Amino acid sequence: MVKFTIEPAYLRTLEKLTMKKILIIISAFLISFTGFSQRVDNFELQDVVTGKKFSLSNYQSATAIVLIFTTNTCPFSKLYEDRIIELANQFGNDNFQFALVNPHAGTIDGESVAEMINKGQTKMHNLPYLADPNQELTQSFGITKIPEAVVITSGPTGFAIAYRGAIDNNPQLPHSATKNYLENALVHASEKKMTSPASTRPVGCNVRLIH
Repeated sequence: MVKFTIEPAYLRTLEKLTMKKILIIISAFLISFTGFSQRVDNFELQDVVTGKKFSLSNYQSATAIVLIFTTNTCPFSKLYEDRIIELANQFGNDNFQFALVNPHAGTIDGESVAEMINKGQTKMHNLPYLADPNQELTQSFGITKIPEAVVITSGPTGFAIAYRGAIDNNPQLPHSATKNYLENALVHASEKKMTSPASTRPVGCNVRLIH
């Protein structure tokens, strides 16, 4: 039998190479992990229900801010109205701030401020209903489908998106949904944990971009 002897210096070189590879892998993971979170700057939009400004900076102590990009007239939005109300009632006492955002406010039939107020007061339990007529917020988030949920949390470095995408995976039949994406994200936010998946593909009406 032939015996091989490995010199100590060679072993030390192998150890250094192994540790270097581990550090490279860890660094790559951290870069991809931290790079995922999209930072969110402060914004102000008019809440048509109260007539007051809704400012993100006022909710730094909230567990999370939940924005639902929606409209009065989109059929998919109508399918989700009851589910949105249920989630707002379920998590409202845990310091979650819900708000609806209308990217079509005042631009097409059925989306006037008066019609938004009526919807907010009669159907949506007076949730803040924000008009985004210039679509500045909508386009800054890259929203293309309605409805789409965006969950924002506050941390030492400011606000960041914790989840964005679909509310669940069955618009037509809520009780047949097998993936409750938004609810899952809110549970994780209440537990101060990262959610997975952190993004999903929303299904719904197209946002009519004005420019």
